[in-house]
Amino acid sequence: MTHKVGPKGQVVLPKPLRSELGIQPGDEVLFEREGAGIRVWKAPAADDLWGSLPMAESDPLRTLMGEKRREREREDRGQLERWR
Repeated sequence: MTHKVGPKGQVVLPKPLRSELGIQPGDEVLFEREGAGIRVWKAPAADDLWGSLPMAESDPLRTLMGEKRREREREDRGQLERWR
């Protein structure tokens, strides 16, 4: 399959290839020089990457939430003492 490059450097990905690779309008693609050619492939979506990294030993969100809860408790205790 051959296609012409447009004036803005754009090319159209042939429909059979888009369908085969699951590339939809708005999807991102990656480009890489490969010898005298260019390799194009579908960029992984954020949902595809979820869970691809090993879990940290501590959960940063849980740690932050715990710190915020303790901070609120200290503030509440301080307000109660001022009312006494």
